[in-house]
Amino acid sequence: MAAKVQDAIFIYEYKDKTSGKKLKGEITAKSEALAKAALRKKGVTTSKVKKKPKALFGGGGKAIQASDIALFARQMTTMMESGVPLIQSFEIVGEGHENPRMQKLILDIKAHVEAGGTFADALRQHPDQFDALFCNLVEAGEQAGILESLLNKVALYKEKSEGIKKKIKGALSYPIAILSVAMIVSAILLIFVVPVFADMFESFGGNLPALTQVVVNLSDFMQANWFYVLAGIVSFVFTFKQLNKRSIKFNQTMQRISLKLPVFGQLIYLGAVARFARTLSTMFAAGTPLVEAMDSVAGATGNIVFFEATMEMKQKISTGESLAQSLRNAQWLGKPLWPNMVVQMVQIGEESGAIDKMLAKVADYYEEEVDAIVEKVSSMMEPMIMAFLGVVIGGLVLAMYMPIFKMGEVI
Repeated sequence: MAAKVQDAIFIYEYKDKTSGKKLKGEITAKSEALAKAALRKKGVTTSKVKKKPKALFGGGGKAIQASDIALFARQMTTMMESGVPLIQSFEIVGEGHENPRMQKLILDIKAHVEAGGTFADALRQHPDQFDALFCNLVEAGEQAGILESLLNKVALYKEKSEGIKKKIKGALSYPIAILSVAMIVSAILLIFVVPVFADMFESFGGNLPALTQVVVNLSDFMQANWFYVLAGIVSFVFTFKQLNKRSIKFNQTMQRISLKLPVFGQLIYLGAVARFARTLSTMFAAGTPLVEAMDSVAGATGNIVFFEATMEMKQKISTGESLAQSLRNAQWLGKPLWPNMVVQMVQIGEESGAIDKMLAKVADYYEEEVDAIVEKVSSMMEPMIMAFLGVVIGGLVLAMYMPIFKMGEVI
């Protein structure tokens, strides 16, 4: 059996789009080719990618997650609001982290700042963990002398974004998990339990009920071909994951299809709207110009339909069109892409000069909508799943007992 390929850390060089400086970053991947593919997917143009020696990256540890970055932002905010100096804040947060990789990342940032660099430049050394939004807000905070205030906005933004992602993933994974359990239980019954009953029925002689005969035939098929069925399922799941990870076109197609799914499509749609509003509100609060903000906003939506619409809106806004008008004109499949409420709230915000507050209210509203739909889906799914399990598992059990009932009637 082939050994599992472990993740490695790769160092790469790239040019910062804002400052034009040559910077270095790190990315975790299983191979150099996959590291380059992941960087291309993020839109990072690299001049050099090489594997980082094991001795330099702190003895392993689990990969850094988005939730780790959100926690880092919240901890730094708390430290700075408490009056702890920046360097000392890095030490306290970094040394107290359980994940060695995250610990090393924070201490690397501290070393960069100690050497005379800015906090924002230190973050830009690690674009795989800190996106443009995070770096730009920190830079704005440093320049305006309100770093703790903008770090708080970053922390809130990250927490809200991750919260929505987890809720949507949870709602999607719940039925998949139950379906998987049902398939496993059914396979066990067909391969190990049904054959016992089938041998008993054969000794009785006579014709079996139609449902029982179908189950016995299915059991015979599973016993003879279980390896091929299992291999087919594993191959399908593996191929799907690899295509979704490596093929941008396939990934984008799946994102478009996801918006058309019943119930779950609405959940994904509202999540994208909430992330759009939350990201743009945060960028406005930091004083980022609208046209510049649209790049970060487009990437934050998490869906290619909204990404393309946002980039198209950016082009129109750069020619003088208002944000509200560009939202109103955005179409998908012949219908308005954005809810009317979003358009109206943005228009009011533009007229009153409080667009960041209006967008924050929009984000709050749609985040609550996501919560409500997740709760509704969960309450709907439970009886549906119970009914499904009852039909599948109960059907198999009933099929096995029908001949026994028939014999009892004859006796």
